[in-house]
Amino acid sequence: MSVNVSLETDCRAEIGETNSTCSQMEPTVTASVISMTVGIISNSLALVILVKSYHRIRLKSKASFLLLANGLVVTDLLGHLINGSLVLFVYNSHKKWESFDPNRILCSFFGACMVFFGLSPLFLGCAMAVERCIGVTRPLLHSTAVAPHHMKMVLFLTWLLAALVALLPVLFWRPYQVQRSRSWCFFRMEGPRDWLDVLLPLLFSMLGLLALLFSIVCNTLTSCALLQSILRRKHHCRGTSYHLEMICQLLAIMLVSCMCWGPLLIQVIILSSRATGESASFSLLLVVRMATWNQILDPWVYILLRKAVLKKPFSLLHSFWAPNSHDLQRHKCKVFWSSVEKRNSSVADCYCRNTIPLSDSTIQSIAGR
Repeated sequence: MSVNVSLETDCRAEIGETNSTCSQMEPTVTASVISMTVGIISNSLALVILVKSYHRIRLKSKASFLLLANGLVVTDLLGHLINGSLVLFVYNSHKKWESFDPNRILCSFFGACMVFFGLSPLFLGCAMAVERCIGVTRPLLHSTAVAPHHMKMVLFLTWLLAALVALLPVLFWRPYQVQRSRSWCFFRMEGPRDWLDVLLPLLFSMLGLLALLFSIVCNTLTSCALLQSILRRKHHCRGTSYHLEMICQLLAIMLVSCMCWGPLLIQVIILSSRATGESASFSLLLVVRMATWNQILDPWVYILLRKAVLKKPFSLLHSFWAPNSHDLQRHKCKVFWSSVEKRNSSVADCYCRNTIPLSDSTIQSIAGR
């Protein structure tokens, strides 16, 4: 759901605001333009990084993860392009839905896009968490049963499920409704409603919360199993670094999704259980604006939480917590330098400058040349 909707324009329907407050809350297209631009740039940059990593990677397990990550970034990018373009069109038409959309076709398409691009990132984040959980806890099963074509099928099924939920209001003749700000469309949350009008937004919220719950459980199991394997030294150093990189990305995606989407999903459940006729637009708009940040923050997870970027803070922490190891290495280099002859000075210089760990036996064997 990549649309930065504005606050309410009809202040008279809300609790008594003054005219100055209403003027401050007047909708502007600037926020939508900024959100759309930042989202497109961020997702495009993340997509370039992920595509390069996918073509360069040799590990099959990470290739499956990167395929789903590419699908997530592509979904976010399309969400910004499509929903952002619809918002700009509505603002450019002065939000006169009766003139440019008398049959509510555009509103139905707008509402379906909001739901589709809202659920798809949650489903894909859940699929990535399940894939990593299998890859870390059951590596044998993952290597035999999980292949790139399986991940492509999972990617297609997640998009299909999100599209099916998005089309349900149209299929059941419960079209999406123009919200009170008149800048976006969503489920019918106000006015006369029957059980189907209540069920559809509840289904949207429950599926989103279930995806978040599965992500939390799978990421917790994966993190515990990975820490256990590191402590027992079952994994090779390089494989562990790949796992750590993916776990950091998954935990960040899960945290961003919970913070951005949790309030909206819970708010929709609360509003759906209310009595008919109660105003819901102001509180709904606030949580929708929070949810729009999910597609802006997601790509920065892959931009910032890469192994090349993570190496720097980890090396700083290592140098801070383990200064004794560096002093010992420096002392070994000094002993080695003083023990070799002048003809071996270039060799000593090479070893010391590259800070290659030298054992006592190595120093004695080279010094005795």
